[in-house]
Amino acid sequence: MAGAGISTPSGIPDFRTPGSGLYSNLEQYNIPYPEAIFELAYFFVNPKPFFTLAKELYPGNYRPNYAHYFLRLLHDKGLLLRLYTQNIDGLERVAGIPPDKLVEAHGTFATATCTVCRRKFPGEDFREDVMADKVPQCRVCTGVVKPDIVFFGEELPQRFFLHVTDFPTADLLLVIGTSLEVEPFASLAGAVRSSVPRVLINRDLVGPFAWQQRYNDVAQLGDVVAGVRKVVELLDWNEEMQTLIQNEKEKHPLGDAFLFVAV
Repeated sequence: MAGAGISTPSGIPDFRTPGSGLYSNLEQYNIPYPEAIFELAYFFVNPKPFFTLAKELYPGNYRPNYAHYFLRLLHDKGLLLRLYTQNIDGLERVAGIPPDKLVEAHGTFATATCTVCRRKFPGEDFREDVMADKVPQCRVCTGVVKPDIVFFGEELPQRFFLHVTDFPTADLLLVIGTSLEVEPFASLAGAVRSSVPRVLINRDLVGPFAWQQRYNDVAQLGDVVAGVRKVVELLDWNEEMQTLIQNEKEKHPLGDAFLFVAV
């Protein structure tokens, strides 16, 4: 289970940190209150603020960091049953985690839907419009096209309900960089069997780690990337991590920029 805390080292602000979170810095979008930017009723009246924010968060503006590549290494080793993420930045995909291993609980920019005719589109089809400060329109009916990000009151993606089978079969749960405040995602931490160890790598104790600890819970508190590094060291995976990161650096022309936070 991953939250905004794995993406802040890549330069993406979280939502709730006072002073630096997105909700504290939405004055520039000229909205009546912060949550309006993710409310359908407001979006239908004025979609422009959401697309201004989307331009900032759109995949391609940021690169994965060490924490993302740790999750990729788990996949490469055949240890990743599933990654449940609250993030909408798509950095898990960029890090090389296949879509079938991902549950993007709060949606994704990878696909988009017309709000009028309900046609589905690849999200990348509208990147050019978003970057040009245009509200994307359906090529068939001219309705506004909304990335498949979950707004307040919308149903979670159908894939979210894989947890019914995923969590009972897991033999370890990693919880990384999340406040565990948003339901129903937060409740997933209690969905593994009581005999299954849960490892929290986070700035603070949160959710059941704060108020209902199990005998086999482990918490590594503080900086998330530093916590992940400690796990990598304990597993003796340092060399494999460096090889993975170096290979990704060679693949991406922006490698030097984005891997500054990873290595």
